[in-house]
Amino acid sequence: MNVLELDQDPAAVGVYESLNRFVTLAVTVTHVLLVASVWGRWRDIILLTGVFVLLVGFNVLVAKQFFSERARTVDAARLIINLLANFVFGHFSDWQLPVWLYLPLNVLWIDTHLARWFRYVVFGLILLTGIVAVLEGCSPLVPLVFIVISALVYGISNARVALLKIVLERLAQRHQELARAHEELAQAHQRGREQDRLSSLGMLAAGIAHEINNPLSYVKSNVNALYRDLRAQKELPEVLGEYVTEVLPATLDGIQRIATIVSDLRRFARGDPEPMVEYDLNEEIQAALRITHGRIEARCKVELELGPLPRMMGKPQQMAQVVINLLINAAQAMKEHGKIAISTRQEGEEVVMVVRDTGQGMSPEVLDKLFQPFFSTKPLGEGTGMGLAVVHGIVTAHGGRIQVESQPDQGTTFTLRLPRVLPVRPVAQASQTGDAPA
Repeated sequence: MNVLELDQDPAAVGVYESLNRFVTLAVTVTHVLLVASVWGRWRDIILLTGVFVLLVGFNVLVAKQFFSERARTVDAARLIINLLANFVFGHFSDWQLPVWLYLPLNVLWIDTHLARWFRYVVFGLILLTGIVAVLEGCSPLVPLVFIVISALVYGISNARVALLKIVLERLAQRHQELARAHEELAQAHQRGREQDRLSSLGMLAAGIAHEINNPLSYVKSNVNALYRDLRAQKELPEVLGEYVTEVLPATLDGIQRIATIVSDLRRFARGDPEPMVEYDLNEEIQAALRITHGRIEARCKVELELGPLPRMMGKPQQMAQVVINLLINAAQAMKEHGKIAISTRQEGEEVVMVVRDTGQGMSPEVLDKLFQPFFSTKPLGEGTGMGLAVVHGIVTAHGGRIQVESQPDQGTTFTLRLPRVLPVRPVAQASQTGDAPA
């Protein structure tokens, strides 16, 4: 913190003003002692008092500049003028004892940030004061004692400043650690609230899907029975014939699609711990597309190029969530109508999934923070900043890795590489890592 910043701190200003009052009182008492030592020499008293008043006024004016940009310059000027004034006080008081009290008082103002050569100048002037005093008849012991006292005051003052600086640095470091811990705690609290909200939404979605599934079963059963009975009739009116050949098959197909979406939604929103099972990644991609169809069809067209894949070991519910998050993220990145291309292939013992979009892309600064929880570039209400963090957590928990390529206005490509079989982890590590959020 520099002097300009201290100017905004009332406590710092108060300490500085108190220090100025103390020094003013000290030099006033010193001057009274000096006047008492030459009492009766009225011409010298008037001269000494006049110089003292001018010097105090000058110091008061300089003190007001302490928080300005030229504080060091004016403070150095004050120190030099005060030391030169000692020659006047000493000469016209015959170097009486109170004159020497000014030396340690002046040393207190030597700023440790001043140039080394300037400090040499200050101590040179102090030594010169002693030499001049001895030449004018002062006992050498008196200046020697006060020069030593001034050196000791300077050393003690510097040591206290250095110690205070260490304490302040440690306090600042501790403050930063506490601020960082507070931020992490706030993020953890927000993450917990977000997970609770998502869990509640998942339970709500599963319950709605269950309620839809029951009447849907009746509808499907009744339409199937009607279709079967009409097909069994040998002669039907032309209108009913169209129902048998076109309307009812299309209706059954629509009902089946609804049933499939409801089934996918129930499986995706289920909050139970998901076991490791064999699954087909292509099937999870198809399920994710059915779930997100309503959200992405208005913004973009989806192109699929799904190659033949072996069955994999993992948690299909979580892998469906990965695809859903990537699809929604890609759709939200579209300024206008765009395209999302999804492809899969096998490379050795790895399965590769590529999700490419024609959205607005990302800058290098955004890419660096892409997988941080709660980091989002979307407008308020469009995203929580958890989607890609969840994707990263799930893929990492499955022993996979993610590569992201993106440039502003040139779209984004996510490349996921997943092992066909999860790598074996030690039990202790697995218990510490835990399952990725579903």
